Amino acid sequence: MTIDTNDILNSILESLDHVDYIRPEEIPNIDLYMDQVTTFMDDHFSSTKRYSDDKILTKTMINNYTKNNLLPPSVKKKYSREHMLLLILIYYFKNILSIRDIETVLKPLREKYFSGDDMIQLSDIYKEVCEMEKSRIEPMKASVQEAYEKSRSAFADMPEGEDQEKLKLFAFICSLSFDVYLKKMMIEKIIDELSAKEKEE
Repeated sequence: MTIDTNDILNSILESLDHVDYIRPEEIPNIDLYMDQVTTFMDDHFSSTKRYSDDKILTKTMINNYTKNNLLPPSVKKKYSREHMLLLILIYYFKNILSIRDIETVLKPLREKYFSGDDMIQLSDIYKEVCEMEKSRIEPMKASVQEAYEKSRSAFADMPEGEDQEKLKLFAFICSLSFDVYLKKMMIEKIIDELSAKEKEE
């Protein structure tokens, strides 16, 4: 089996070009029933599925998020635009953070901005954060490219061939994983500080 690592890199960089977010104006202006919520999420996040049978959001997940204080309860079995914005944020966080950590991170949004009574709306916060994240795509591509180039110089003492290519690819995966590990560690450190401060207060 021949591994074309260049193709893998190009595929990764191309996929980063297509990263986008659901804009607040794309969310229906009416409150939605649970089935409509899951359908909306499935439709908008289908391209992020790794496997075709992956579930983006289920009724059980929504109930679990409410039970664990990530999401305020529905009103008369309907979910508002604010519910939808929190569900989108939960979707992004759940791949790297525990339920407890997500609860801590989203607490200020739930408590202060969910009702829509504040001068700053939850949709404004969501939009600002997403735009900021979009600006991170180009630096991320440069970082991935650099990790790839460094991995290409790994295992130079080995004879050229399939085994060397596999180890170079392994080095690339390790480099990307290390970035994720360090960032996750930093996020958890911030969350721990937030939790400790809350307990003091």
